[in-house]
Amino acid sequence: MRDRLHVVLFRPEIPQNTGNIWRLCAYSNCRLHLIRPLGFTISDRHLRRSGMDYWKQLDLQIHDDWEAFMACADGPKRLWLFTTKGSVGLWDARFAAGDGLIFGSEGAGAPEWLHEQVGEARRVGIPRFGENLRSLNLSTSAGIGVYEALRQMRAGNAERLKS
Repeated sequence: MRDRLHVVLFRPEIPQNTGNIWRLCAYSNCRLHLIRPLGFTISDRHLRRSGMDYWKQLDLQIHDDWEAFMACADGPKRLWLFTTKGSVGLWDARFAAGDGLIFGSEGAGAPEWLHEQVGEARRVGIPRFGENLRSLNLSTSAGIGVYEALRQMRAGNAERLKS
């Protein structure tokens, strides 16, 4: 379990975004971590609707706070924070099995202390081609991050098999 990709939502606020990411994680066999407080209840109809019936296949862990998440025995091996303040471009980051991709809340992103804890070398920015645009939707960002990490993991496995 620890060698699969982990998606970490830090204090998500919008149930539809979380539902879409829920569905993404079930579909791509990633573990989803939700860190409280949440801006909705897990039984929220919007969450269930956007997550559809994929909740039956979802590997979900809910943590009371960041400290509880960090103490989780089967959590990620390394952390990457996706942020508009990224120091590393998405295509320059080197993801591996067991990594955790952190996404901050829709309204506030990730707090400064979390940026500091993850470190500058693991703050990832998604390429932006419109200078006047702030950010992508949370579920869109998660989809981009998850599939780039999975692509790299697959390529890494192929290279190891050749050796």
